[in-house]
Amino acid sequence: MDADAVRDSLLERRRGLEVELDGLTARPADAAPSVSFGKRVGDGTTEAVERINRTAAARSIASSLKEVDRALAKFEEGSYGRCDGCGDAIGSERLEAIPWATLCVSCASDRSRSRERGGSRSGGG
Repeated sequence: MDADAVRDSLLERRRGLEVELDGLTARPADAAPSVSFGKRVGDGTTEAVERINRTAAARSIASSLKEVDRALAKFEEGSYGRCDGCGDAIGSERLEAIPWATLCVSCASDRSRSRERGGSRSGGG
């Protein structure tokens, strides 16, 4: 694993996520100041639904950005490639597929199951 190449890849992903997030959160020049839902589907309802979708997408991107930031912080700490959950090594195949992974497959799976049940665990994915 070439650490410089991985770090550069993470920085590139971070820049891409920032651009995407900026695009989603920028207020369109022609946007109405307030949007409300009506009884019939119309421009206002359509725009409100679009805003809700954009907000959900922005939250997802912001979450991805946090994951990338955590992976970059792990580079600085010297702990990149170690699981934030159990401390074991994260498999090279997982890091190759998801360079921003901060949990091993087992801990990531536990975290997903916990979220499905309504709980939460710390760490990034």
